[in-house]
Amino acid sequence: MNWQFSRRHWLVGLSLFAGLVVLSSCRQGQESLTVSAAADLTEAFGEIGQRFTAETGIVVSFNFGSTGQLARQIEQGAPVDLFAAANLGFVEDLERKGWLLPETRRLYGLGRIVIWTRNGGEPKIERLEDLRQPWVKRIAIANPEHAPYGMAAREAIESAGLLAELSPRLVPAENVRQALHYGETGNVEAAIVALSLCRPGVGRWVLVPAELHRPLDQALAVVTRTRHREAALHFADFVMSPTGRSILGRYGFLPPGR
Repeated sequence: MNWQFSRRHWLVGLSLFAGLVVLSSCRQGQESLTVSAAADLTEAFGEIGQRFTAETGIVVSFNFGSTGQLARQIEQGAPVDLFAAANLGFVEDLERKGWLLPETRRLYGLGRIVIWTRNGGEPKIERLEDLRQPWVKRIAIANPEHAPYGMAAREAIESAGLLAELSPRLVPAENVRQALHYGETGNVEAAIVALSLCRPGVGRWVLVPAELHRPLDQALAVVTRTRHREAALHFADFVMSPTGRSILGRYGFLPPGR
């Protein structure tokens, strides 16, 4: 009995080990993609990536950051398969330099900026001019040197004739997601950030008029040196599909050209 009992346990253990080997082999053979995406896409692409993997079995790893810094990484040879920028200009620049495949470029959405403040007792911000109030001592924006949403924030402030007055209060962040974090943690009284990052019940926000800054036409393209071109194109198609567009729309992105 003892021998049979031990033998039965040995067979069960062997079966479990064999299953783990097969599972490990499947995972090692599973195709994967690396997507460098603008920080304003953190929430939307996180959801799109999950849906894409569930439907295709292709695992997507995201590298979120400011568009300018991500573009620089690609120029330095970073192992990236697809680039999703917060504006068209950076994509066109990388195309001219040969880093992106021009025929794969797609406009996937139009971004919007908002003025974000915490829920609280201070007077509600309704427009850019309200940022002149004395209680608004610091205003976070993404660094306009390399972040399209920061560029748009600065353009809007300048168009409203407020740059000279508000410039001393501006606090640059590495990217738009960090700018929002500054607001959420109370390090600043207000932040000009992407609508796509705003969550219901967390803070309050108001849209900045689109005519005050250049359009945030957001584009993506496949990186020339990718070893997963077909999978990258598949992901781009998924972003542009009804499912992808529906998700983008829920996060505040308008269809291209709107």
